[in-house]
Amino acid sequence: MRAGIEYEDSHIIVAYKPAGFAVQTAKVGQPDMVSELKNHIKSGYLGIVHRLDQPVEGLLVFAKTREAAAALTRQLGSGTLHKHYYAVVCGVPATERDELSDYLIRCPDRRAEVVPAKQAQSQGAKQAVLRYRLLEAQNGVCSLLDIHIDTGRFHQIRVQLSHAGLPILGDMKYGTEKSDQVSRELSVSSVALCACELAFLHPASGEKLCFRTVPRGAVFERFRVELK
Repeated sequence: MRAGIEYEDSHIIVAYKPAGFAVQTAKVGQPDMVSELKNHIKSGYLGIVHRLDQPVEGLLVFAKTREAAAALTRQLGSGTLHKHYYAVVCGVPATERDELSDYLIRCPDRRAEVVPAKQAQSQGAKQAVLRYRLLEAQNGVCSLLDIHIDTGRFHQIRVQLSHAGLPILGDMKYGTEKSDQVSRELSVSSVALCACELAFLHPASGEKLCFRTVPRGAVFERFRVELK
């Protein structure tokens, strides 16, 4: 099984999704997280609470009851389900900490795009907000960022960082000529983005749970910061 189960009880499953593995796919014969986890639990309900892009690795929580799914979805909407990410980006940010606030639209070609605030309402754009902290810069070429998102928009982290001049290494969809070149030089074959921490209240007991994982992508090993 490619999905790695980090925690399981009668209400939830917390699992690690490898880069390149879909959360759910309609393609016949192609494995995905949902199929593997349904085979694991043998029978019963499995609810998707949130997703990760196929090229992205990291932690996800799934619900094993409809009640748990509803409770976790409410937490996701209210901001009490917290997600932290690590990303390796091309370049070095001008400041150690920053907040990015943009208006995004979802395009027909499965891309997201930033639009000017004055056009947001007319184009049906939604606000996307993230905060990042610089953990380490390496020779002015690339940087390791710790990222927290306040909203959950389609491809949000990838498009916002690219728009800010900090495209994620390995991202062929939102990368630039420079980031593509650096990705090739560093042999980065997948998007260097990992959902490394997941925190929420247990949907039944109310206990605060926090799970962390170490990025598996080889590019993360270039940094001296201990990703634990």
